[in-house]
Amino acid sequence: MVKKKKTSIRNWAVLIIILIIASVLVYLFLIRSNQSNYEEVEAKTGNIVTYYTFSGNVVAKNHESVISEKLMQISEIKVKNGNLVNEGDELIVTSTGDTIVANISGEVQGLSVEVNATVMAGVKLLDITDYNNLQVKIRVDEYDLPAIRIGQDTSIKINALNKDINGTIMDISKDGTIINNLTYFEASIDLQKDPSLKVGMSAEIKLLNSKADNVVILPMSVIQFNDDNSAYVLKEGQNGRPLIVDITTGINDGINVEIKSGVTSGEKVLYINNVITNLLQARPRNSTTGR
Repeated sequence: MVKKKKTSIRNWAVLIIILIIASVLVYLFLIRSNQSNYEEVEAKTGNIVTYYTFSGNVVAKNHESVISEKLMQISEIKVKNGNLVNEGDELIVTSTGDTIVANISGEVQGLSVEVNATVMAGVKLLDITDYNNLQVKIRVDEYDLPAIRIGQDTSIKINALNKDINGTIMDISKDGTIINNLTYFEASIDLQKDPSLKVGMSAEIKLLNSKADNVVILPMSVIQFNDDNSAYVLKEGQNGRPLIVDITTGINDGINVEIKSGVTSGEKVLYINNVITNLLQARPRNSTTGR
């Protein structure tokens, strides 16, 4: 009976030793596995520029819908669709000798009445559109409003033409429109003349937000964050083991990020292809923020 008990104890001891050895081997494997997944990237000196972006559509800056102001009979029509008219040109003469003139210069479109026709007050007779002076209207929310100002030059990308056209902000509405509890303001941007532009084309507007010149930059993909959302990177420590170093970041353009402290230009930073293990979180830290 005593012999069986000693054998049982010996078996348990052997099992415990095996488990300890296995645990050590697993730990070493994890360490080596983690180390083998590290790659290096060098911090560099460069520039970062960020932009506000807005979308809109090309519209005619000047447009007039010519409406009959009273009951009238048309005796003469002096224009046709597609005709170019100047401000003050006669368009229609009534049977009483009254004349309807153009209030803007542009192209006649949508002529919908005929000679001798009698029309009621409020009927649209034709449209005049100035296709020589086009603009883009954009909607700007109240938080982005400080980014724009009257007289500001900007670049407008016309998607259908795959080209950039210069423009100038000429007007910002003083009254906002509330949509889903957010207030929006309308801004009008005059476009540089371009014969390929068409009314209705979609446009993307890019305005300078912020920039940082000659700063230390790193790819955003190598930046990691603690539970309190503070940023850090990995550097090579003693015996090749990674060291967690807190950093202070600045602006980013979605690809690169400005590093204000914690990394200098030319330093190597480690990053991992796979998800970092919990073992790494317990390794020594070198804090630049006093934590």
